Amino acid sequence: MSTDFESAEQPIETRDAVLQLDDGTALVSRLWHPQKGGPWPALLMRQPYGRAIASTVTYAHPSWWAEHGFLVVVQDVRGMGASSGEFQGFHQEAADGTTTHRWVRSLPECNGKLGCYGFSYQGLTQLLATEGATPPDCLAPAMAGLDECGHWSCEGGAHWWHLGLGWGVQLAALEAQHRHDHQAWLDLRACLEDNSYLRRGPELLRRHAPNGMAMRWLEANPDHVEEWTVHPVNDDWLRQPMLLLGGCWDPHLNGILDLWRRARAVGGHPELHVGPATHLQWWPEAQGLMLRFFQQHLQGASTPNHRVQSLMWNLTEAAWQTLEPTPAAVQPKPWALQGNRLANMDDRIGRLEQGGTGLGTVTLVHDPWRPVPGLGGHLGVQPGPIDRQHIDARTDVLTFTSAPLTAKQHLTGQPRLTLEAYADQPGFDLCVALSRLPSEATTAEQLSTGIRRVLGEESLQKSQRTVALQMVCVTLNPGDRLRLSIAAAAWPAIGVNSGSPSIPSGAPTPDHRVVTMTLELGDSELTLIPVSSGRLDNDTIRLP
Repeated sequence: MSTDFESAEQPIETRDAVLQLDDGTALVSRLWHPQKGGPWPALLMRQPYGRAIASTVTYAHPSWWAEHGFLVVVQDVRGMGASSGEFQGFHQEAADGTTTHRWVRSLPECNGKLGCYGFSYQGLTQLLATEGATPPDCLAPAMAGLDECGHWSCEGGAHWWHLGLGWGVQLAALEAQHRHDHQAWLDLRACLEDNSYLRRGPELLRRHAPNGMAMRWLEANPDHVEEWTVHPVNDDWLRQPMLLLGGCWDPHLNGILDLWRRARAVGGHPELHVGPATHLQWWPEAQGLMLRFFQQHLQGASTPNHRVQSLMWNLTEAAWQTLEPTPAAVQPKPWALQGNRLANMDDRIGRLEQGGTGLGTVTLVHDPWRPVPGLGGHLGVQPGPIDRQHIDARTDVLTFTSAPLTAKQHLTGQPRLTLEAYADQPGFDLCVALSRLPSEATTAEQLSTGIRRVLGEESLQKSQRTVALQMVCVTLNPGDRLRLSIAAAAWPAIGVNSGSPSIPSGAPTPDHRVVTMTLELGDSELTLIPVSSGRLDNDTIRLP
């Protein structure tokens, strides 16, 4: 990134422009470009949050990009901001996006070259188009995915509670603002301010956005694949130059990894960076990374020392690490769980044995009055790294800890836990966390979390269950210990399991049941799935 402030700064012009669609809908965009020169290559972002904001929660302001010789176009999508029409979520974006691309290329300020950027909703809008549409010259999707279930709203058979409701209420408030319903906006905003959305969210969405995307997700069964949309992407788009950005603690990381695999499978050469980031808090160098990418592919800038890489931030070494396997790479041996019914009372009882055999039976009682909190990680209210020692000390949390390591170990991949489990009620959750206990320290550094929800009569039967955790990239040093923690709740990241499919999961109610879970450890196994092997979804590894 340039630090030559005098040469970079120049006067910027801004104006609004309207794209009139054939159905009468008007899509309003704001344009930024240098005052002199042109035409310029365009950077397009299509978003529902207001073109003036332009995703500056994570991106540099459009005027910064314009200072570097780009025409920046930020569009309010259909039914949001100043654009007319009815907002229908992702399903409207393929057709509108295709028309918008043609329009941007035709603008007098554009030289015909087009790149797309944006994260989250804006990450997906740049990927959706009608069949046969001309692809942009390059794309930079961040923190997004194609699967409305596994990449946007659910994990392990459970809905994201805090994230799903919070985002759904925000979208509903934006729709209310668009239709000038100030009272609805105030009601929706108030529930976010006082945290009552965790309990009242479904009711408010039914009242103010009954046909909205968030309500549709909440009412769909995460285990019924046929109820969910996986958006298609044209293969020639995936073969275009593509920069994929993900975050170690971002809920959409599986979506970015899925895009990376899909692009490689059809002959693309995507560049991947999974950095030390939550959804809204990124690493500072990300802006320069994107600038280099767009200067290379839209302005023809020479990058002699650059090569396309797939990198992830190693959390414990604070350094970038390649995700490409090397001939010398060795997968760690699986770990087995050993313990007895005191594993929740004494953290010295439960053991994590690498290369060993599972042993013992443990019992866990879930009291919905005081559900175990789901803090940090990729789904927590305050995502990111945490010390979970105080959570592990609870008697409704099982812990299994390894002996101090005698040699350094690199762990890169998706942790997967399998064990036999059942309950005395027709519903239970397995909420799992993986942590590092540094040598000569009293902390438990949470590295990864995962969830598996079981509902119905199968909950009463002893059966093997599988829990997929968020991908990790860490290095364990001699003297460090690895810990696996198991709880029956992760509130409010995940709605509290009621113990019955006839009682909705969510905020605890008088009808929520106490659940006693039994875990048989004999065949238990914690393994690490290589990044390139596919995505783990509800007991199945699905190749792209």
